[in-house]
Amino acid sequence: MMNTKNILLGLVTLASLSACDHISKPYMREEVADRLAHPVWMVEREIPAGLFSLTAYERMHEPGDPATIYIEGDGLLTADFRMDSKNPTPRNPVSLHLATKDKSENIAWIARPCQYYGIDDCDEAYWGNEHFSPEVLSAYNTALDEIKKRYDITGFDLVGFDGGGAVAAILAAQRTDVLSLRTVAANLDTAVYAKEHEIAPLTGSLNPVDFAPNLADVPQTHYIGGQDEVISPAVLHSYLQAVGLSNCIQYRFIQEAEHEQGWVEKWPELLLDVPTCTGPVVEEYEFEPMPEPIHIMPETPDKK
Repeated sequence: MMNTKNILLGLVTLASLSACDHISKPYMREEVADRLAHPVWMVEREIPAGLFSLTAYERMHEPGDPATIYIEGDGLLTADFRMDSKNPTPRNPVSLHLATKDKSENIAWIARPCQYYGIDDCDEAYWGNEHFSPEVLSAYNTALDEIKKRYDITGFDLVGFDGGGAVAAILAAQRTDVLSLRTVAANLDTAVYAKEHEIAPLTGSLNPVDFAPNLADVPQTHYIGGQDEVISPAVLHSYLQAVGLSNCIQYRFIQEAEHEQGWVEKWPELLLDVPTCTGPVVEEYEFEPMPEPIHIMPETPDKK
């Protein structure tokens, strides 16, 4: 029989392994990304971008055509909706999952600064208070310019999940070569988000809502999950109101989707919602009441 000392030693070892996975072994998360990207012929490379080296996976088959760019989310959140201070590399890279479902000829997925291989040489501020800072946005602009030149890309369709949606919205406002914008569970007003979750505002970051008036003529579609406890409809509503008059905006609530769950399976269908500027001009955005949360009751055994 195993004695008490051995049992305690085993428990300590398990705890240590768990801590290492959380803090010092991002390679497991990198392996997840590899296993998602390689079967759909997306090739990994590092893009030097100002202060950062951004991890990317690409599949570029048609030089001279537009490209769809997926931007990853913020990474792990703590219980009070703050960023995990140990490692911003996501365990579940939702945006990369979405990219693998996209059959477009030219696809690239770009991680956030400090995620994956860039964590060791990265200031924690860039996945905390400054994760939408001017330096971060400058890095993405540099990366898009590099992709554009390397593959002779004529324009970009941007897709952003979570905080990646914030980055995508600001990029769309800053650039003249963005053809469309899609966001999934995106933080499009960081001030509303901070107020709702009672956390400190991101004083070192740009706020997408401040760029919204410059996006009225950009074809865009925004998705919010009916079961999302991280991004509320109020965040999206604030952004839409700031955009103002536009016939270029679509938005949908996906009843069954949580913040990270429920998007991947539905993404091929949602990709059919091609953003356009052909609808009527919207003067006021009125949201229908959010659907009631889905509660799955456990089965009860039949009484005999």
